[in-house]
Amino acid sequence: MIKFLPEEKYLFRITPHQKGKRLDLFVADLDEFLSLTRSRIQKLIRAGNILVNDQEKKSGYQLQCDDTVIITIPPPQAVSLLPESISLDILYEDDDLIAVSKPPGLVVHPANGHDSGTLVNALLYHCCNLSGISGELRPGIVHRLDKDTSGVMVAAKNDLSHHRLAQQFQSRSVEKIYHAILAGVPRVTSGKIESAIGRHPVKRKKMAVLENGGKHAVTLWEVKEVFGSYSFVKLRLETGRTHQIRVHMASMGCPVAGDQLYGKKNSGLLKIDRQCLHSSTLSLDHPRTGERMLFSSNLWPDMQVILDTLRKHS
Repeated sequence: MIKFLPEEKYLFRITPHQKGKRLDLFVADLDEFLSLTRSRIQKLIRAGNILVNDQEKKSGYQLQCDDTVIITIPPPQAVSLLPESISLDILYEDDDLIAVSKPPGLVVHPANGHDSGTLVNALLYHCCNLSGISGELRPGIVHRLDKDTSGVMVAAKNDLSHHRLAQQFQSRSVEKIYHAILAGVPRVTSGKIESAIGRHPVKRKKMAVLENGGKHAVTLWEVKEVFGSYSFVKLRLETGRTHQIRVHMASMGCPVAGDQLYGKKNSGLLKIDRQCLHSSTLSLDHPRTGERMLFSSNLWPDMQVILDTLRKHS
């Protein structure tokens, strides 16, 4: 990208190594738009939101060297976020932030196919007045967990907290510890994976380790217990990429047990419908006082049952 324009417009100039690439595939591979599906990109092209040399082109247009691609992302449509009485496992709360232990199966914020029943709906009901910087449609949310990942999350309760917490996540000063059950046993007892993660080149719903492109990602892991062909590991994230732990563990042949996207279907003892991944602790500076705070959550009961079963049969 050579320039950022106001009003959600992005300008790119095609380089020689990008020549001949389909317009829709070019956009899909851009780091800035990894969250967009291929169908969404094609709709943007048809709507005239993606232009080549100020002209509308079809999705299959083959880009030429020095073509100028301008991408306009229309503002999100306002949605009616309704408070919902959903039970929360609250770990800590004050006037600035709230820390909860998110159950598996709970989506963090409204998205396609999940207009209600999310953590945001629950927080709106509990907190009444959440942060909403710049018309943010995800009030209070400064980070996220996958739907089927359980454990510690924090949310901001005012704009000051939202801004300062978001800065900490961006600067990587937040310490994040996870625990996972892996379908496999690493060859050594601890290690560090440092490899870029980006959208899978073929399967757009998946992320993947990429040799070229992607975003820098670092995961440190340590084996705590071994149960035959399974292992229980502690993980620390130095970065926070989408599906980072799941992708990195799968890349070394030990996917998170129960992970239907990056691993194998459940078999044997692991009769569980979600990936065995839990956010155990989150350490950060209080947004107002600066005091270092540590929030912890025990393994969610379903994952604890799996772990106890493995221990029993090992």
